[in-house]
Amino acid sequence: MYNSGYGRSGVETREGLTRSKSPKLLKTYLPILVFAVLGLTVGGVFAMLNHLIGPKKPARPTSASRRQAEPYESGIPVAPAKNLRFGVSFYLIAMLFILFDIEVVFLYPVGVIMKSADSVFVLGELITFVVLLMIAFVYVWRKGALDWK
Repeated sequence: MYNSGYGRSGVETREGLTRSKSPKLLKTYLPILVFAVLGLTVGGVFAMLNHLIGPKKPARPTSASRRQAEPYESGIPVAPAKNLRFGVSFYLIAMLFILFDIEVVFLYPVGVIMKSADSVFVLGELITFVVLLMIAFVYVWRKGALDWK
């Protein structure tokens, strides 16, 4: 007998009895439920064990904890420079690097589809993009933005 699913909540068997679909649905989600409960239990147990038997922070700072809080750079104590200023050329070169780097990243998808592209239009767009990129690079170079002063 054909059952369209409308009007009845179960599936009709050969004997005419209906059985519910919920046990089968529960069986499909049971591994996910067990995995979630097991993961949360193991994570909670490990967190509690760490809290109970893990190292404790001392009440007063010791000499070792004071040494650990200090910065270490190749054996030389690091003193923060209060008046360290970078020149404008550093920021200019950094921005130009980011700009040209992002533009070159746009070439990657074109290289990926180049074999499957059958039109000359894609090649024309690629050549136009590269020419404009080179014009911008020559302009920046001529203006002296790449000279480290």
